[in-house]
Amino acid sequence: MPSHLHMVARGDGEYTLSEILRDFKKHTSKEIIKQIKEEPESRRELLLREFENAGKKLKRIKYFKFWQDACLPARQGNHPKEICTNRFLNEKVKYIHLNPVEEMLVAQPADYLYSSARNYAELDYLLEVELIDQQLRTYD
Repeated sequence: MPSHLHMVARGDGEYTLSEILRDFKKHTSKEIIKQIKEEPESRRELLLREFENAGKKLKRIKYFKFWQDACLPARQGNHPKEICTNRFLNEKVKYIHLNPVEEMLVAQPADYLYSSARNYAELDYLLEVELIDQQLRTYD
């Protein structure tokens, strides 16, 4: 999604899911800020100033704050939900795949280039994912 991210993830035993998400957010924020600085983008200064101002509000942030919880600005971070059943897993993957459709970005889930729905539909994809279950292909 242009403004947020949904994903199904798991720890690998060596690292907890919280550690993986922390490192993911740290890495992606550094890479995105780097790209913003390097690209001749008309909004570059505005974006950097906004991220810098957001970072100044938190002691643990040195320079820029990229990730935020857009729904609950007072509560930062991610809001994981433990997946305990196949039904709950299917509900979450279906929700993720239908999100760009609900936001009227595309007509069908597999039309969104950054969605794993493309992997399930056996189309060319941009994201390498581990397919969970073939029944996740349908959205009836």
